[in-house]
Amino acid sequence: AGAHSSPWVLGSCTCSGNGKWDCEQHACLIDGEMIDAVNRGNYGWRAANYSHFWGMTLDEGIRYRLGTIKPPPVVMHMNELMDTNEQLPSHFNAADKWPGLVLEPLDQGNCAGSWAFSTAAVASDRISIHSMGHMTPALSPQNLISCDTRNQQGCSGGRIDRAWWYLRRRGVVTDSCYPFTSREKDSASAGRPCMMQSRSTGRGKRQATQRCPNPQTHSNEIYQSTPAYRLSSSEKEIMKELMENGPVQAIMEVHEDFFVYKSGVYRHTPVMAGKPEHHRRHGTHSVKITGWGEVRTPQGQTQKYWVAANSWGKHWGEGGYFRIARGANECEIETFVVGVWGRVSMEDMRRRK
Repeated sequence: AGAHSSPWVLGSCTCSGNGKWDCEQHACLIDGEMIDAVNRGNYGWRAANYSHFWGMTLDEGIRYRLGTIKPPPVVMHMNELMDTNEQLPSHFNAADKWPGLVLEPLDQGNCAGSWAFSTAAVASDRISIHSMGHMTPALSPQNLISCDTRNQQGCSGGRIDRAWWYLRRRGVVTDSCYPFTSREKDSASAGRPCMMQSRSTGRGKRQATQRCPNPQTHSNEIYQSTPAYRLSSSEKEIMKELMENGPVQAIMEVHEDFFVYKSGVYRHTPVMAGKPEHHRRHGTHSVKITGWGEVRTPQGQTQKYWVAANSWGKHWGEGGYFRIARGANECEIETFVVGVWGRVSMEDMRRRK
């Protein structure tokens, strides 16, 4: 994106595309000095000036572009699957192993619903992979945002453990049946009642009790998952699970410089350390890890990384994906990682042959 735009007004303040305010009580989400500092430094990644973030404050970026609430301690400390000593390849991409079965990055807009988007994305991939391509649903984040309301906050944030509980007990329909309509922060999920409830129709199959909100789609079948399981925080265990069973979901802390990530292997930088505190913000996000790899740095060292799908659209990062340092718990991305299996019966498999 370019560096200039008409200013956006907040009270007595204006914010333009170069990240400058004419007053000091707010920090822009896009900060030209931060972008320049990252690109001048030797940090291993490049920053970009994204026009779709122009006019937003950093606080608004944290409030509207993330949206995952950390699970309570009892969930954060649930039993982990044990580590492995298995030899694993230096590079892996789930979309290469399972072509056509891994969803492309989604776009949550200004709905703080990463909890629903990452859950729907991982569940979609796992059902497609587990059914060996007989079922390839792109599940509906909106179904979770509008209907998974018990102790959840829709487009104001939610917990992934509650989302997986809902997928196991209730299930969700496809995105084509129940499309995303809460793209802007002002529309949120307030005033958008749940339009889909599920019921069993025998033989383990569930269908929604209502027709699809999208009248062009007639299949209101409900998809469910097994209970989610937590992986060890060891990179080898996460890699083994990813290679054998498909993409996994991870919680991470997003800092102010992550919003301007364009390419390379991300690590949180100290470029804003000398600025006032309101220029340094972070919040909790959830993403889908789809692969890993490594690169040689100019200093001759090996930099290992994860490949992850964000939910900020394909115009952000590396086509909607980002790479982040692996094996160092960068931004806490290895602290809480979960997998799940889609609930797929032999009847499902036969019915779709």
